[in-house]
Amino acid sequence: MDPISPLVNAISRRIAQERDEPTFQRDPEFLRRHLATTTRLVNLFSPEVRGSENIPATGPALVVGNHSGLFWMPDVWAVSLEIVRRRGLEQPAYAMIYDLLLAIPGVGPYLRHIGALPASGSEAQAALDDGALVLDYPGGDWEACRPWTQRNRIDLGGHRGFVRLALQAGVPVVPVVTHGSHQTVVVVSRGERLSRLMGLGRLRIHVFPFVLGPPFGVMPLLTPPMPSAITVQFLPALDWARFGPATADDARVVDRCYAEITSTMQAALDRLAHELPHPVVRGVTNMVRHGPRRIAVPTP
Repeated sequence: MDPISPLVNAISRRIAQERDEPTFQRDPEFLRRHLATTTRLVNLFSPEVRGSENIPATGPALVVGNHSGLFWMPDVWAVSLEIVRRRGLEQPAYAMIYDLLLAIPGVGPYLRHIGALPASGSEAQAALDDGALVLDYPGGDWEACRPWTQRNRIDLGGHRGFVRLALQAGVPVVPVVTHGSHQTVVVVSRGERLSRLMGLGRLRIHVFPFVLGPPFGVMPLLTPPMPSAITVQFLPALDWARFGPATADDARVVDRCYAEITSTMQAALDRLAHELPHPVVRGVTNMVRHGPRRIAVPTP
């Protein structure tokens, strides 16, 4: 047995135990109490939000984003706040996340209360069937830990589960692209080889990232984020309902939809990168001269 196996096995058991917890624990009042704190944190990154009118004000929808910023994820928090602003707190909205996060003591209950669902189960389908909005970042750790040289690239990792989910549910699919979020950290390498050597694949972890963290140089995992200015753009919804639920098992249709959304998101990210080529400089300038651009606390 390799040295890390006991730890991996223990974590696997903890994740299995977490799966027995009640799934839908979203608490609107709990969310309301944390809106101000979350907004203050997001405002450190001078956020700008565009295209909010593309978020369906009511009814089920699948919102699909590009995942950036390593563990800091300012994109996720900015997107989530805008969904609350658009739809209010009483309408159900959930986010699909990696099961391991739900198994962390203290962290798991918090995430459950703000609307987290395990990405590996069928809960998202049930939520959509119940009229909820579901937020998904299919690229997961693979995209969130992509190297700095790929910071302006959409990389959903070939994951197509969200396409099948959307086809089965027949809901509008809203792409959302964030620019500047991946500039908050300088990822040197995903560390996928080290992840394999450590056996982390058994936990569905495919990365062990190395980042540039002054003054310590290149080091694994955490480093404080830079105040890069982030821009969030919600794009017009894609209509895949015309294909019908049965096409969720048709590889050609799934591939077509996957190609459509990735090319749509890449084109939007390219436009933002061309328009706003230096988000770190812009964020630091805002911080030093004027204070960061700020969004208001949602008042649903």
